[in-house]
This record gives sequence, C-alpha cells and structure tokens, in this order.
Amino acid sequence: MLALKIDGSGLSSFHEIAEPVAGSGEVVVAVKHVGLCGSDLNTFSGLNPLVSLPRIPGHEIGAEIVCTGADVPAEYAPGKRVIVVPYTACGTCSSCRKGRVNACRYNRTLGVQQEGGLAERIVLPHGKLILNDSLAPRHLALVEPLSVGFHAVDRGRVEAGDRVVVIGCGMIGMGAVAGAVARGAEVIAVDLGDKTAMALKYGAKHAIDAGKDDVIARVGELTGGDGADVVIEAVGLPATFTQAVDLACFAGRIVYIGYSKAPVTYDTKYFNMKELDIHGSRNATIDDFKAVIAYLEGLDHAPDDLISKVFPFKDADKALPYWTEARASTLKILIEC
Repeated sequence: MLALKIDGSGLSSFHEIAEPVAGSGEVVVAVKHVGLCGSDLNTFSGLNPLVSLPRIPGHEIGAEIVCTGADVPAEYAPGKRVIVVPYTACGTCSSCRKGRVNACRYNRTLGVQQEGGLAERIVLPHGKLILNDSLAPRHLALVEPLSVGFHAVDRGRVEAGDRVVVIGCGMIGMGAVAGAVARGAEVIAVDLGDKTAMALKYGAKHAIDAGKDDVIARVGELTGGDGADVVIEAVGLPATFTQAVDLACFAGRIVYIGYSKAPVTYDTKYFNMKELDIHGSRNATIDDFKAVIAYLEGLDHAPDDLISKVFPFKDADKALPYWTEARASTLKILIEC
C-alpha cells in the first residue's frame, strides 16, 4: 500500500507501508480526498517544529469505510462516507477535564504528531469518524479547515450585529468569514490582492487589500471610528498579531488562530486601556464540525470555488512543490485518491 511522506525540507516521495488492521473499536477507511493545510506546507518547508520527519501529511480527510473491528456500532458499515476528526484527547489534562478536548495538552493531530491521511487506507477509532452521505465526497475534506474558522468565531462570542474583522482569507480565514456571517455579523475581510474576493462571495460586507490600503484607517472609516467588536487573526505574522490590537474597539475581543513563528512585541497598555478580551483558538470541536456540515448543506451553490486545484493521488508528490510556487493564488489543494 502506498503513502506519500515528507522526507525532508522540500522533499516528498511515495513509500510502501503496511496495510492497516482494525482492532477493537476501530475502522479501516479508504481515503478518498485529502486537503493540504498550511501546516503541511510548513512541514514541507522545514518550518514546523511539531513534526518529526519523515511524516505522512494530511489531516483534512474525506473517506469511505472499508471494514470494522469488533465493538464498532452497526451504523459504521462498509461503503459509508465519513469525515475524519483528526485530533486526539487524553481525557485527563486540564483542558480535557474542563470539556475543551480540542485544546488537549497532549493532542496528536494526524499528519503532525502522528502519521496522517495521505495514504490509500488508514485505521481510526470509530469515534473519530462523522458519518455523512449528504455532502459530495470531495467536500468532506473541506469540513475540518472550515471548522477551525467556525471555532474561532465561537471563541470570539460573535453575535448578530457585531462588526468582525477577519485578517487572512485562506481556508481557515474563510471559515471565520462564513461562521461570522452565519451568526449575523458584519464582516470586514482583510488580505492581499484578490484573496478577499472569495470572502465577499461568502458574505463579507467589505474587503480591504492590505497591500494597497491603510487597514487601520479603513477599518476606522467602516466602523464610525470605533474599531471592530471582534478581530480574528488567521495569518500568524508578528505584524498581524499586533495589528489586531489596533483594529479592536474599546472593550473588543481578539481571537488568534494563527501562531507566529517569530517573537511578537506588543505595546501592552492597550490591553488595559481598551480592556480587551484576548483568546487563543485551537483546532475545532465536534459541534463546530456539525455546524460546518449544516452550513455546507444549506449553501445555494456547491463550494467547489473553495478548491483551487485537484491532484490525483499518483501525482501527490507534485502538490506541495506546486503550492510552494503558487501560494499567493492558492486557497485549497485537494488530493483525490
């Protein structure tokens, strides 16, 4: 059985690996679609400190059940389509004890701390599979990244009428845009060049080209000088981390999805003067997954416009090099198995 591994910085290749076997409570699935994430690209570029190489990437997975082990509920039948929840939870750390299992201290995400989904077949606990026969097969792989954006919206306690700035309109940022719009917020999307066009299509009211416009001045104009009720940062650069503080209104909320790979220096007086609520946002919950599924099922068009390019599995080794060269124009790459 074949799997694609990232072997080193800028290097990926196919490897023969053992066939997965379902133990008690486990399910073998045939991987049908894998979305590549920014974390996969960072691993390929040698910029992901959480990963030990070589590693099979991929945690945005749509699949089909092949067979099950003992003690698996009957509804997990061969042929059923599933969405993979790619995180683990220890059940005993402080996050898990508080019910926030998405932030488990000892989480091991597929494709990061353990082997991922870019293989012909993988085995998983049945509790990490969400059955879904309503979405198109390729759209199952869109659920996880959009869920991360939806979770950030939840962390920001976004409500109808809130003015929400989303910095970064990649796939996770698009999830934040869609999630905020779904709650009745007025969304201002910020990114470079044409990336905000998709955000407008998915309900953002305003778009700001950070390469051309003064973002702080423009947000001030659009909010009557107040600033945003909620700022969601989905880029992970020091400049956008500090910009979020400038864009938030007094008594505003900031949610960080991205994480900066370099130190960030703040003028912390604004934390106090504005009495800001500042939150991190990690992964997504089952409720976030369900909210995204309902959102996609209710769209008036197929979300194929979120997919920039599809590679067949036989050409999967070409996908990450392609994205490295076409990062500015790429929203989501899928591998079709």
